[in-house]
Amino acid sequence: KAYSKSSGVLAPLRNSTGAVLGERGIFLFGFICLAAGMVLGYLVRAVDSPPPTVASAPAASSPAPRSTKGPVQSIAAIGAPLEGALKSDPTNKALLIQLGNLYSDLRAYPKAIEYYNRALQLDPKNVNVRTDLGTAYWYAGFPQKAVAAYKQALSVDPHHVQALFNLGVVYEQGLKDYAHAISVWEQILKSNPRGENRGRVEQMIESAKQEAAAARQM
Repeated sequence: KAYSKSSGVLAPLRNSTGAVLGERGIFLFGFICLAAGMVLGYLVRAVDSPPPTVASAPAASSPAPRSTKGPVQSIAAIGAPLEGALKSDPTNKALLIQLGNLYSDLRAYPKAIEYYNRALQLDPKNVNVRTDLGTAYWYAGFPQKAVAAYKQALSVDPHHVQALFNLGVVYEQGLKDYAHAISVWEQILKSNPRGENRGRVEQMIESAKQEAAAARQM
């Protein structure tokens, strides 16, 4: 999972929304690696607790948009209890975030995007939810919208690790914009100089530099 659930990448990961559920305050970091050896991305989900350090950064995951699995009716049935509760309380931010997280976990990204956006109408400065929204856009196949969401999150909290990490992943994997990916990841190193995963981020930066050099030679 590119996690960063709202409540809450590469780490598109989600947290409570959770990196990013109903502001559950649980760190859910890690992406699902596709079987065919496509370990291409690392998005992280945001969390409802203080932004994690680079040490809590994501596990590798595929950046390719994932399609919803299973019959639509099954997804609708799973979401029905929360949907029913929301009808009685349509401005319940926690329910909106939980629904966003639920549909994101089910890979029903259009629905996740809908509920994250509704939650953000009530709380536009919720960096975790905004990060999860970016991750949902990424997996839905809209890298430019993902970038815009991450940048909005960073306009509120410039040091938000998940947003920075995920933004770099989308720049590198989705847009092949290696210079911006490197710049974003370097910001993580500057703001978390002693992060446990500093070496990992440095490797990602070096990899992006090599990709950039290879692209210039083509």
